[in-house]
Amino acid sequence: FIFQLPSDSFKYLSWCDIEEHSVRGNQLHCPRVREGPSEEELFFRKEEHTLKKRKQVTDTEKWEKRLQENWENCAELNLSFQDLGDLYQVENFKRILRRLIRVEKLWLVDNSLTDLSAIRLPRCRELNVNKNHFTSFKQLPKIPQIQHLSLAENNITTLSGISDFRHSPLESLILKRNPCEFQERYRQLVFSNLPNLKMLDGIPKLPEDCSPPDVSFFYKMCTIL
Repeated sequence: FIFQLPSDSFKYLSWCDIEEHSVRGNQLHCPRVREGPSEEELFFRKEEHTLKKRKQVTDTEKWEKRLQENWENCAELNLSFQDLGDLYQVENFKRILRRLIRVEKLWLVDNSLTDLSAIRLPRCRELNVNKNHFTSFKQLPKIPQIQHLSLAENNITTLSGISDFRHSPLESLILKRNPCEFQERYRQLVFSNLPNLKMLDGIPKLPEDCSPPDVSFFYKMCTIL
């Protein structure tokens, strides 16, 4: 016999699917936006009791839900740890990201994200996408106003595409625990591509980070007599 808690029937619902409340998206900093499993999956898990909260949604109810989500007015939002393992989860997630036209601070940590290049975040100044599956700077969303970008623990192998941020107001960048961190003259290459950058991986720009490559190479040489 499986004991059920009173809250079990709500375990796969986002806050806006729960009846009789008026909380809006821009009032929440860490909302659960991941959609629940399909009906087939729920039967497979023997959790069909959660289906009783699901019903046919009318166009009016869809519009009311859109207004309640109110993503367009969010300025600061944490959508981390949403467990986006299925394609339909990612598509719903991107639907929400496309509505974040005013967000300035956004956290998307540990979401199994691979490509957000079709997303534009016009006012985003701070973006944290640590612990995802990005392999290139080209897969990041369009962030023309970005000042602080954290990409730690992804799989970015080269610095190709980093120059796209050359004319952005980017001040700090974190690339820790990416393969590109082991590239020769890593810090020099980053700062030469991003002249406005002030801090890399938590370390301020140093004089040696500005040294021309040939000078740096000369200092590493030794003379054998």
